[in-house]
Amino acid sequence: MAEFDTIIRGGMVVDGTRMPRYSADVGIKDGKVAKIGKLATHQGGKVIDADGQIVAPGFVDLHTHYDAQLFWDPYCTISSWHGVTSVVIGNCGFGFAPVKPEMRDRAMLMMTRTEAIPYASMKAGMPWDWVTYPEMLDSIERRPKGVNMLPFMPVAPLMIWVMGLDDAKSGRKPTAAETKEMCRLLHEAMDRGACGWSAQRLGQDSVQADYDGTPMVTDLMHDETALAFAGVLAERNEGFIQMTYLPSGSDGAEAAQAHAERHYEEIARVSGRPILYNVILVNDAHPERYRHQLKWLESCVKRGLRVYGQSISIEQGFTFSFKDWNLWDDMPAWREVTTGPIEDRLMKLSDPERRPELRKVDGMTGLITNNVRDIFIIECKRADLKKYENLTVGEVARRENKHPVDAMLDIACADGLNTDFYTPPVNQCIDHMAEMITSSSVPIFGVSDGGAHTKFFTGGRYPTEALIKFVRDNPVITLEEAHWRLSAHPAMCAGFKNRGALTVGAAADIVVYDLDKLKILPMEITRDFPAGEWRRVQRAEGYHAVMVNGGMIFEDGKPTGATSGRLLRHGAAD
Repeated sequence: MAEFDTIIRGGMVVDGTRMPRYSADVGIKDGKVAKIGKLATHQGGKVIDADGQIVAPGFVDLHTHYDAQLFWDPYCTISSWHGVTSVVIGNCGFGFAPVKPEMRDRAMLMMTRTEAIPYASMKAGMPWDWVTYPEMLDSIERRPKGVNMLPFMPVAPLMIWVMGLDDAKSGRKPTAAETKEMCRLLHEAMDRGACGWSAQRLGQDSVQADYDGTPMVTDLMHDETALAFAGVLAERNEGFIQMTYLPSGSDGAEAAQAHAERHYEEIARVSGRPILYNVILVNDAHPERYRHQLKWLESCVKRGLRVYGQSISIEQGFTFSFKDWNLWDDMPAWREVTTGPIEDRLMKLSDPERRPELRKVDGMTGLITNNVRDIFIIECKRADLKKYENLTVGEVARRENKHPVDAMLDIACADGLNTDFYTPPVNQCIDHMAEMITSSSVPIFGVSDGGAHTKFFTGGRYPTEALIKFVRDNPVITLEEAHWRLSAHPAMCAGFKNRGALTVGAAADIVVYDLDKLKILPMEITRDFPAGEWRRVQRAEGYHAVMVNGGMIFEDGKPTGATSGRLLRHGAAD
């Protein structure tokens, strides 16, 4: 009998610990790294030839929304195509447990706008063989999984369960009894394996609203409620928190930001646990914004506060149509005209009386979008509109003597809202990105939003883009630093056990790839979601092997059918 189930032979090991790379063979036994060194071929039941390639720990993605998709796609693509072997689900306070049977449709509708997950796919693809959170974890455990999954307790369904939907969405502060019950249920969830709790708190004009345009439950959550949840983690001395927080109010953006920073610090002190701050995004037009964030995070490090910034490390552009677009939801006029059935949206977007308010978006560079005039017209479905393709909205506006918003919406409405637009990335300056990445606060790579915004965003490609852009093509960080940032660093922050580094005794979550051949393929549309729904994807080239717990899930980019992933209760599979 062979000593090892698999030997990865002749590769260059970059182990994720920041130690210098070295040439070695890796022996895998029973899903773990058993030995690293000089191994004989006959010692392995299977041998993977890694000559000339990098052998490194699989990537760890702390921000995904695969809570629905995992039930029909065990590999959680597109993330696993790009070497991700472990994901955290239940982010932003959104999820599907606890949910009473009569509230299941409402829970799915809640995800259709804020995370842009198709309702038809959820309806057809989710088994709903649970009611409580522990029952949902058991359901996930039963499902074949291609990658590992670490689950948050999202607090929106928790608040709805205890307070009722209407009261939870009203912004009413929970009573002492309700808070006590929510904390009890959070304890119960963590007893069964939840890694902590999550919340999106973006106020009345949330940029990610409910399906009807109203704020999400957690958008109006009170600071006192968040502190009560933080106290649960303090009592247990375990777990971590993911939170996106920017309160709305009349005091202005600077006052709101200052309040948010104080609140993050307070939660970190009360809980004594790590808190993930969302999100750091470089905006080339406003570098003062990310510089302020980095300065504050660096001050948290100096004061010993465990506030870790999560960064968008990819060039973030969006391909969208007005059938799906929702990322101007922080503007009430836009939120109103982009909700409701397609026929209603078309009528409202065509209404000349609404246009003055809609025009106000032009000239604004938001967190994730550029000026309207810089948006490209990619594809029109009507033949007589093809003349606009590959022009910017600004170019059309000048040619036709229109306001840019009118130029864009006149085309969209004439095309039945089928026109595809592209808003270019706000973060294309490599010097700005390097400044963010090399900050002493050490931002976490990612915020892939995997499983969400599937019709206009492909953030799951971020590990491949980081290796290409910041290591191979631009000397921003070393390969050793990159693998620490992509694997060990997020694993340590989130409490993964024996994962994130390629060391003896660790779980055999491994990627084998050729750095010179690494490539992100062009965006394409696939119809691989339940109920015939489509999504935009970007695949990768250059990965020879992706292994999860010793099982080969992809070989040269092709799925093997192996489902060796695990539900990581309390950060571990055992």
